[in-house]
Amino acid sequence: MVQEPEILDVDLLRFERGDGAARRAVVDGVRRSLATGFVYTSSDLPEDLLDTAYGMLARFFALEPEVKQRFRAPGSHGQTGYTGLLVETAAGSEQADWKEMLNWAAPLAAAHPLRRRYPHLYPEPVLPEQVVPGITAVLGHFHAAVADLQRRVLRVIALGLGCAETLFEEMVQDAPTLTRAIRYPPMAQAPSRSHLWAAAHGDINLITALPRATGPGLQVEVQGQWRDALPPPGRVILNSGLMLERLSNGLIPAGWHRVVAPPGSSEQRLSVVQFCHARPWTVLAPLPSCCTTENPPRHAGISAADALEDVLFQIQLLETPSPAESSPPLDQRQPS
Repeated sequence: MVQEPEILDVDLLRFERGDGAARRAVVDGVRRSLATGFVYTSSDLPEDLLDTAYGMLARFFALEPEVKQRFRAPGSHGQTGYTGLLVETAAGSEQADWKEMLNWAAPLAAAHPLRRRYPHLYPEPVLPEQVVPGITAVLGHFHAAVADLQRRVLRVIALGLGCAETLFEEMVQDAPTLTRAIRYPPMAQAPSRSHLWAAAHGDINLITALPRATGPGLQVEVQGQWRDALPPPGRVILNSGLMLERLSNGLIPAGWHRVVAPPGSSEQRLSVVQFCHARPWTVLAPLPSCCTTENPPRHAGISAADALEDVLFQIQLLETPSPAESSPPLDQRQPS
């Protein structure tokens, strides 16, 4: 009888500190778990950093709508600043998600070749420092800590794909990795009963990390069935994205998921996720180690930038700004 794949709980720190047998066990666990598109892992993310970041974000989302709208960044395609309710729409869905978001990334020097070539993927940061003093530094530390964790997980994944541990190092260096805080308001306030906090979708990037959420709601699709994501306390949820699915020639499928309010719930939910991207000029083509006679290449190569823009268009974030909207007001910009 074929055993149904399940989401496993692995120990990243054991991989990094253990002997050869321990490392091989973690690699095997991650490889088997990602057949579902998901894995849970231990981490060394500082709890006080998470507490501070989530507290500041809760203060921001509690502000009046007109205050939050001051931190929109028109023309940034959801890559920085505030995105209001009923804007992002999952690909294939007929209704916008019932959520609002704050987005940020690590600033890149204006003269960097990636920013010069792909300015729309490296917008000027827009964070609500004026209304939540200190939030810029805290969210910058949060972004760096989670990005470091994701780079370490990618070393495990690289070995599981039969590649060198360093496969992804250059690929993610200075990439437009994005961190997103998401507030899901109570469903009783939604325009209709048919809305979801977030409709079913797969992420475009390599992997996504979710360190914490303030309540239940995340569901993952495994073998055609929706399951509640219930990691052990203190674990980080990781899911694979469409970029990794292409590189692995389908051996690691993108993890499909949705966010649904528990029946009868009147609560809101706050979570923060980070999307680990490949550099925009990376060619996403199946790795030789993932191609065999039985599993020939399934995808043609496409640049990471083109793949990302296609998804941004599908989820209605690739808006065309007017010239007056192309840059945020000076008082909203953050130093780079």
